[in-house]
Amino acid sequence: MSIKEKGYTHWDGKLKKMKFPWKPITQCGIKLTFKKKFFKFSFFLTLVPALIYLAGIYASEKIEDFSFLTRDTDTLSFLKVDPKYFSSYFTSDTLLFMIILLMVFCGAGLISDDLKYNSLQLYFSRPIKKNDYFMGKAAVIAFFIFIVTLIPGIVFIVMKLIFSGSFRFLASFPWLIFSVVGYSIFITTFFAFYTLFLSSLNKNRRYVGILIFGLYFFSEIIFGIFFGIFKSKYFALLSIEVNLQQVGAGFFGQKPVYDIPWILSFLIITMICILAAIVLKRKIRSVEVVK
Repeated sequence: MSIKEKGYTHWDGKLKKMKFPWKPITQCGIKLTFKKKFFKFSFFLTLVPALIYLAGIYASEKIEDFSFLTRDTDTLSFLKVDPKYFSSYFTSDTLLFMIILLMVFCGAGLISDDLKYNSLQLYFSRPIKKNDYFMGKAAVIAFFIFIVTLIPGIVFIVMKLIFSGSFRFLASFPWLIFSVVGYSIFITTFFAFYTLFLSSLNKNRRYVGILIFGLYFFSEIIFGIFFGIFKSKYFALLSIEVNLQQVGAGFFGQKPVYDIPWILSFLIITMICILAAIVLKRKIRSVEVVK
């Protein structure tokens, strides 16, 4: 009796199209981040600045209960809730440092781990495109940055209205909500490109984490060296942190720290994002899916 071997049978089914094909990538990235050692504690620390500013909003409406503070001019200035108050939160050195800390935990291994374990072939053998892959990875970064930027900004406005018991604040600054949303999206876009670009450069996530920290602070050191030698304010454009702060001041209608048009910093950050996108497109090569 002859035995016939059955070979591979081609699948004739139809691929189910998902509205957000990158969603599983994002969900997996977020879950893996929360499982990392010390992340939960570090994540709590990133929320401390928001809690402090929220307490300041409450104190600004209950100043009679904090009469012992009224003799301190600096404290009274801080408790004045206006666009400058929001700008000081979004452009503070502390918040930017916390975001960098988040990027080390949630972003360092996003692409680097895929390169290490040769997972790209598995990703692109599914019905997803390269853009879906990038969107899924970037959404992980957006999830964590929005928690410390967009969500606190909206909560600040809502709590200010609730504590004051009127819409006077929103009537005085109707554009503030757009500044909060706009700057949150801007800073999230930058750090998404910045982190994914560095993550694609090496297969070792620890090395990538060092790069994320190192490049950010190295730009600050270079700015300090050249500024100290030549005394030119335009060397501030070499610093990533300063550029983000300059743009933040522009979004919230405040005077920049350095007397330089904030649009120059905006253009520099935009150029960095474009260059990162070009490198990412060449580094990540997709596999054609046969349907």
